[in-house]
Amino acid sequence: MYEPIRTKSVHALADDADFPHRSREDELRIQLSGHLSALLAVTDELGLDEAAEAVAGQIGRLRGAPPARHAGLSGADQAALHRRALALAGRALVVAAARADTAAAILSAERMDAHTAALAELVPERSLPDRSLPDQRLVGAH
Repeated sequence: MYEPIRTKSVHALADDADFPHRSREDELRIQLSGHLSALLAVTDELGLDEAAEAVAGQIGRLRGAPPARHAGLSGADQAALHRRALALAGRALVVAAARADTAAAILSAERMDAHTAALAELVPERSLPDRSLPDQRLVGAH
């Protein structure tokens, strides 16, 4: 009823392939350096030179070479840049923890604290919801 397969299958197992495989450690190192590179770009745009040098130092340690830097400005406001940097530092912290990279984890946590503090200064208190009071909105009300 069915014709037998006469040719070799085009599907091969990945274990038999002739390309280099990366270890989990290598993948985490690449991810961490990528997150830190993105954080460096935002940190440079914010003009935080000392923090940018610390981030660049970690990237250099991970990659074995200093990072490429440019002065491309996005034109975003300070609060948006601090929010972006906070998110990137959080991602770097997660990968650094998975990698057990204490130096990168400490740097990421310090950057998260700094950007949280900067956001608290930039965003007025009255625009933030008061979390000490229960939410007074009705469920389903807009």
